Amino acid sequence: MASVHESLYFNPMMTNGVVHANVFGIKDWVTPYKIAVLVLLNEMGRTGEGAVSLMERRRLNQLLLPLLQGPDITLSKLYKLIEESCPQLANSVQIRIKLMAEGELKDMEQFFDDLSDSFSGTEPEVHKTSVVGLFLRHMILAYSKLSFSQVFKLYTALQQYFQNGEKKTVEDADMEQTNREEGERKMEKEELDVSIREEEVSCSGPLSQKQAEFFLSQQASLLKNDETKALTPASLQKELNNLLKFNPDFAEAHYLSYLNNLRVQDVFSSTHSLLHYFDRLILTGAESKSNGDEGYGRSLRYAALNLAALHCRFGHYQQAELALQEAIRIAQESNDHVCLQHCLSWLYVLGQKRSDSYVLLEHSVKKAVHFGLPYLASLGIQSLVQQRAFAGKTANKLMDALKDSDLLHWKHSLSELIDISIAQKTAIWRLYGRSTMALQQAQMLLSMNSLESVNAGVQQNNTESFAVALCHLAELHAEQGCFAAASEVLKHLKERFPPNSQHAQLWMLCDQKIQFDRAMNDGKYHLADSLVTGITALNSIEGVYRKAIVLQAQNQMSEAHKLLQKLLIHCQKIRNTEMVISVLLSVAELYWRSSSPTVALPVLLQALALSKEYRLQYLASQTVLNLAFAQLILGIPEQALSLLHMAIEPILADGAVLDKGRAMFLVAKCQVASAASYDPPKKAEALEAAIENLNEAKNYFAKVDCKEQIRDVVYFQARLYHTLGKTQERNRCAMLFRQLHQELPSHGVPLINHL
Repeated sequence: MASVHESLYFNPMMTNGVVHANVFGIKDWVTPYKIAVLVLLNEMGRTGEGAVSLMERRRLNQLLLPLLQGPDITLSKLYKLIEESCPQLANSVQIRIKLMAEGELKDMEQFFDDLSDSFSGTEPEVHKTSVVGLFLRHMILAYSKLSFSQVFKLYTALQQYFQNGEKKTVEDADMEQTNREEGERKMEKEELDVSIREEEVSCSGPLSQKQAEFFLSQQASLLKNDETKALTPASLQKELNNLLKFNPDFAEAHYLSYLNNLRVQDVFSSTHSLLHYFDRLILTGAESKSNGDEGYGRSLRYAALNLAALHCRFGHYQQAELALQEAIRIAQESNDHVCLQHCLSWLYVLGQKRSDSYVLLEHSVKKAVHFGLPYLASLGIQSLVQQRAFAGKTANKLMDALKDSDLLHWKHSLSELIDISIAQKTAIWRLYGRSTMALQQAQMLLSMNSLESVNAGVQQNNTESFAVALCHLAELHAEQGCFAAASEVLKHLKERFPPNSQHAQLWMLCDQKIQFDRAMNDGKYHLADSLVTGITALNSIEGVYRKAIVLQAQNQMSEAHKLLQKLLIHCQKIRNTEMVISVLLSVAELYWRSSSPTVALPVLLQALALSKEYRLQYLASQTVLNLAFAQLILGIPEQALSLLHMAIEPILADGAVLDKGRAMFLVAKCQVASAASYDPPKKAEALEAAIENLNEAKNYFAKVDCKEQIRDVVYFQARLYHTLGKTQERNRCAMLFRQLHQELPSHGVPLINHL
């Protein structure tokens, strides 16, 4: 047995029974775990076809590839995996390893000598070029290169590996017995999962080249598609550090470290890992081999481009612009049109708040199509649609543009962009106030993703588009008063996107907003105020707006007005039209609650003009409702009623339950005010119609548990019943009002004086 060549690494090293030189100087080496896998393969070859059923053999074959490619795992874990596939074979493997570990060194020697027989004969058990055959040949070759001292250390490590496995098996048996006695015996599916888990990686020494490549590719795939199944950030970083300790120039490990640090928003470590990745890429010469003399420059320009993207992600726009300028300069020197196209796309991202940014974007899309870059072209179209949606373009034009991008997606099988396109449609329909269409698009995305599975049982439904669709779904259910369904959706989101995942902020904000709305509906303003801090941390504009709403509800009018004015100026500056209209509606409400309805009218007309200009139908309907209420306060209920007929249809069709209740309540108020000049029979008929509308409004308010509005409705109903002479109904409503009024004090606001 030849000794390992010392020049491959500084000195031959031994870690956890692993004899290795330069960690990637050789393809593979022998470990106690791999000896156990060799025993499994040997037993599979010795077992006749009749002894193992067809289904068991199929399960064993499916198990082999992860065992050969993955990192070393504990012996007890290996026993469990084999037992799940074929219990009979698991027993044979266990006996064989026990005899070898408790025997002598010559037993292991004899075992490796017998392995070569697998290739002998006219019909060998294993073909030399098969996956199993290559693994066997690598192991035989690696073993034959070991010196005697290294073989002895390997055998000692095998004995230790066996003893640790036996201890773990005994502990598991004791635990199983305890669970059986308590009647709580459960077998988690995850215990038998073949994917890489933390205890599997931690038991292994340095990985071979194949193991390292498999580990990195699997973790990278999981980070992209299903982050919950990847190792935790701390565990993954620990394994990467261990990998880099034996081979600091392994560029792919630095890149995975960069992705891992992005998960926890660590700007320093992610920048450090990204720069190391490109440094190692240049040092190893991988780029030069594949790209000729251009390799060095290509690494430099893409390093600058990735650095710009990283700074942009963390909001460091000045540093991002400097890095982008550097990437553009190097790309122009090298005449790299593809890199320049990526730079052009990022230039738009950095300057999208400028009024002329759409020109840059249109140019980017044309160039991407010209150079045959469908991914970039599609992303450009998506960004263009988003920009034009905020600019108030009609929905049919936007959907036509998205249809064109969908053709690109299906033509080039860009499944990720198909998801983004559907999520974009969901958001656009919600922006325009069409909740039914938004709900349909969100459910379409969920149905599509549930059908598309990735390797190792991973579902490609843990992407940002999936999170966005689920958040829309939760908010739409909450708006309709289906809080139990919204809670189920949020629970699913929390399982899919744990708090440390990169898209968790989406459901966190959604959850906080739903809780805030429920607290406001229930009149628990102190609870709503405590939620404002969490909302502000996730979205500062939304947080300030909600703080103003709480102050307004608590009758702190001057503080609320100051806050709303500051927010209005800021939103106008950044062109957040949707929030500008919402703030204007809140300012108008402040004015009429302060008995200044005439001052509110110009504000409402400004909000109506903006919502019409930007085609925000739902906000326009809400504005018309507020205008009708202002006219009611000013004593012109007939005009208010005619305005309501314009706005009520979109609200009843696509509006939130709370807005439906407010609309019906306002209709009843206008009917009562208009009936003041009617003849007694006609007046009684109008009041009866108003009572029916009030009952409908009360049902809507009950769905969202809005006790303050229910109190106002029953008070109004009691007054109407009193006018009609219906004493019993009046007393019932009066009793309900008294109960609610004691529970919810009015804070000095005159009843029926707000929408």
